[in-house]
Amino acid sequence: MGGLRPARCYRKIERPNTRTSKRKPRRSYVKGVPYPKITKFVMGNKEKRDEFQLRGSLMSKQAVQIRHNALEAVRIGLNKALEKGLGKDMYYFRLHIYPHHVMRENPLATGAGADRFQTGMRQAFGKPIGLAAQVKVGQKLIEVRTVKGKEAEVKKALKQAANRLPTTCRILFEHA
Repeated sequence: MGGLRPARCYRKIERPNTRTSKRKPRRSYVKGVPYPKITKFVMGNKEKRDEFQLRGSLMSKQAVQIRHNALEAVRIGLNKALEKGLGKDMYYFRLHIYPHHVMRENPLATGAGADRFQTGMRQAFGKPIGLAAQVKVGQKLIEVRTVKGKEAEVKKALKQAANRLPTTCRILFEHA
């Protein structure tokens, strides 16, 4: 397999392809699903979560699919930006979406002699290549909590995170 196809190939929401089973693999419809690249969904200071008064959220403006490698890039970038702007133990953030949908691809052979073993679009269901989270309009993607008076730092970090996503986002603040 060459590299990743562009995100635009998987951005549109389609019927979710999620039937996998770890305990009874014979009951799975989808075979050979890769594990999601994103492993941590909660970061920062988990003990002080309820003490932080400021909540900043990233909301989706479109219905879209977000690939698991994009979610991992968002998590790493947001954690780095928050750590730099607020300090190590002065924030808590959580990703609210999980990649369930199995993305598929029907790779077409290229090069000399490809026409001899190529099936084209016959039986073109495709092989699993990754996972994606399906997001609705107005759904909360990320929530960041910190102390009051740090709106500018949180807004800057969430804006950087939004740039890594295949959708336009809205940043909302609420004070607890």
